[in-house]
Amino acid sequence: MSTLQLSLAIIGGLVLALIVAYNTWTSRRNAPKRALPQEPVDPAGEPAQRQEPGFDAGAAVAVPPSEFHGLDRGPDPSEHAVDADEALQLPVPPFSLERRPGLDPLIDVIASLQPEHVVSGDAALAALPPTRRAGSKPFAIEGLNEATQQWETPAPGQRYQSFQAGVQLANRMGALNEIEFSEFVVKAQAFADAINAAPDFPDMLQEVARARELDQFASDHDAQLMFMLRARQAAWSPGYVQQNAARLGFVPGAMPGRLVLPASAQGLPPLLTLGYDTQAALAEDPDQSAIRDITLSLDVAQVHRTEQPFARLRDVGAALCEAMDGVLCDQNGQPLPAMAMDPIAADLELLYDQLDGRDLSAGSVLARRLFS
Repeated sequence: MSTLQLSLAIIGGLVLALIVAYNTWTSRRNAPKRALPQEPVDPAGEPAQRQEPGFDAGAAVAVPPSEFHGLDRGPDPSEHAVDADEALQLPVPPFSLERRPGLDPLIDVIASLQPEHVVSGDAALAALPPTRRAGSKPFAIEGLNEATQQWETPAPGQRYQSFQAGVQLANRMGALNEIEFSEFVVKAQAFADAINAAPDFPDMLQEVARARELDQFASDHDAQLMFMLRARQAAWSPGYVQQNAARLGFVPGAMPGRLVLPASAQGLPPLLTLGYDTQAALAEDPDQSAIRDITLSLDVAQVHRTEQPFARLRDVGAALCEAMDGVLCDQNGQPLPAMAMDPIAADLELLYDQLDGRDLSAGSVLARRLFS
């Protein structure tokens, strides 16, 4: 073999090695970030206490808000009517469930049903309609317990001296219309006939007009915020997203690709929701699933203002951006400057005040029913 041939062979080998090395480097660089392996448990020591995901108050937050890396809020918008930092420091009355979680004339059409005799709970349950909706609106029947003198859903073994039927005036599906009101009347009348009661229905036109007015108010004050966290360079695997979210208190939700930050009290809706591609969550090999963006959302009407959900959203977004090398964007994927968040916080405080003034405070039972 001549010197020229030997040189060409060496050069060819070097070029091939460089191509292989470059392809390997590119593949590793573009591969989704994976979750870090869990630390092994010392067999001689006490195993770490296991805690199942749930909505218990003690497990609501894994990291206190003070330990979050705060997001620079930028200069105060002088042109805005309310300063965001001052609004967050205003005294807020403590959240109390002052209203029982039943029918309420503020958001329900209520018809009284007066039976001739006391009705047992078993008889009332047998007479209930098979569905609990009139069109797209929740429908319910309550009885006045003879012993406790409290309105409640009929229960076996109890006795009821009076009943009332109700249908919700509005929800996110729209206002109660004439057809839904008529369906409500038919269901309530059938129940009244079964227990031998005399119904007293309100005027349909007045209730439909009231439903439209309530629906207009709800439409004007319904806020659902959504922000996007987009990867700057390497994509994320589902395990990587879950691991970083879990450090901030998120737990798996009811659907694949959904994580929730539980409220401070059991049984309440989550403070925040984190979502990513469902197909990536259901992939056979999740480590190879590439996620380029995730969403952080807040349903304002479902969470009480004392939880400071928007401040938590800002802190969570900043912490995830820092830990996962991401950038905070609006729902259209446009990067958000830090100073853009202050006007949103101030607008939310005004919205909270308007909901309070209508006796539909965010996070209350009535607000959760109306904005659902």
